[in-house]
Amino acid sequence: VKGVVRYEHVSFAYPGADEDVLTDLDFEARPGETTAIIGSTGCGKSSLVQLMPRFYDVTGGKITIDGTDIRDVSIESLRENIGYVPQKGVLFSGTIASNIRFGAEDASDEQMKKAAAIAQATDFIEEKDKQYDSSISQGGTNVSGGQKQRVLLARALCATKKLLLLDEPVSGIDQNGMELFFKTMDYLKKHYDLAIILISHDLDYVARYADHVVLLDKTVLRQGTVKEVYESSEFERIFSAGKEETWIKEDETND
Repeated sequence: VKGVVRYEHVSFAYPGADEDVLTDLDFEARPGETTAIIGSTGCGKSSLVQLMPRFYDVTGGKITIDGTDIRDVSIESLRENIGYVPQKGVLFSGTIASNIRFGAEDASDEQMKKAAAIAQATDFIEEKDKQYDSSISQGGTNVSGGQKQRVLLARALCATKKLLLLDEPVSGIDQNGMELFFKTMDYLKKHYDLAIILISHDLDYVARYADHVVLLDKTVLRQGTVKEVYESSEFERIFSAGKEETWIKEDETND
């Protein structure tokens, strides 16, 4: 698997719904690049991501990886190649190790610890008396929001992946947690040939990491570089004019 993901004229309606929540989506996410999906609340961003691991199937068009329709491969094979950090991720009762290995039970200790290191989780784990064997309460109520997010990210990276789906990964965490997440993104972009699909309402964060931006409002309104999308009339219509005038600087768009 190389990991070239393409949404080809994709439409989607939830079962029993009278209308589509997504219509005629057409864009590509390539290995080594971060594709950011932005748009207002309710525009279909999370629905778009949930189609990739086939939590739902498209109702029109198709999604392909390296040209193969994802409906033509087993769900197990598909999900083995996808790391997914959902907007409201769940930790289960057990240990830190079992939570990181969830979905990749055969991962070695080395793989697990490497994933934790990339996710910037090593420091807080190794401060605990039992380290990776430390207990996690149901729902992760005995860890902070930032720690939970780092364990979820480690889970997504534990086995070899070709695609990483990040749905609002910095939502609800403090500044320190955000900085640690930025370190993870810096490392992934430098050392891994992953296709990353990122959903975020934090447009500064998008400007910092996105190679390609898709502006969504149930369909693709505009796509291109950060500069091309942020300076478009479609972007101005969706987001308050002048609200983020200071986001874009020429040198930042090339980072």
